[in-house]
Amino acid sequence: MARDPLLVVILGPTGSGKTRLSLEVATRFHGEIVNCDSVAMYREFRIGTAKPTPEEQTRAPHHLFDVIDPTGYTTAGEYARQAREVILEISTRGALPIVVGGTGLYLRALIEGLFPGPARSETLRDKLRLRAGEKGPQHLYKILQRLDKTAAVRIHGNDVPKVIRAIEVCLTARKPMSDQWQQGRNALEGFRILRIGLDPDRKQLYDRVNERVKRMFSAGLVEETKGLLQEYGESARPLTSLGYKQVMQLIKGEFDREAAIHAVQQAHRNYAKRQMTWFRREQHVKWIAGFGDQASVIEQAISLIEERR
Repeated sequence: MARDPLLVVILGPTGSGKTRLSLEVATRFHGEIVNCDSVAMYREFRIGTAKPTPEEQTRAPHHLFDVIDPTGYTTAGEYARQAREVILEISTRGALPIVVGGTGLYLRALIEGLFPGPARSETLRDKLRLRAGEKGPQHLYKILQRLDKTAAVRIHGNDVPKVIRAIEVCLTARKPMSDQWQQGRNALEGFRILRIGLDPDRKQLYDRVNERVKRMFSAGLVEETKGLLQEYGESARPLTSLGYKQVMQLIKGEFDREAAIHAVQQAHRNYAKRQMTWFRREQHVKWIAGFGDQASVIEQAISLIEERR
């Protein structure tokens, strides 16, 4: 019997060289790249997302970049649906699908599926956001702890969007969200999944992150943000995302340029740490020490793929 087709997933923290490794793998194995970065899905957000350059995108087909309007919205579940369709199409053409990115929830939704939670309630969300603004995120977190201690353990108290969603699920479904996790998930089927994780030295990673942020500012991150703000206003959701949020503070006069650079660097370093904490919990990851642009790392990744083809 024929084996299921292979699906390669390249994961790791921001700045670890996932893009470079994905291009090398795609070139070697007739691959097509599927984005798994939530902000990179938005059109016009270019510099702050570190999307593959136009030149890089000529090396292999790229999917699910620039597919959402700046004022649009998507969810992990909707991403998973679209990504599964794209992956199946790629495989049907005889090419190798390569999922690349650092948004852990989106990757989990794609591979493992999500529990069938209740629909969003914007009215309830607005009330909870207002409460968080008035009394702080820890007030909401205490509410979640009362509603669902198990879920609260798995969600950081300062992650307001996730805390709000958890409270929303508990109140709307009238039972703890952790109970609903037991209902099962719609996992991805029909593929052999190879997860390759990049595990660079922490200090070297932070140094790279700091330098990349400086390049973003030199490339016009502030000007890009000003243009997006002028065109779409603060309704453009990614303006609250990593990097853009701090530049918005610069534009509003809360930071000077140097302080904004340091704030973005710190935010990226913190994000990289959170990503590694998340990905360390993922099972079946083949970890490679180093960065995705290092020859030894590329060779190890290619060997792992060749063993499974």
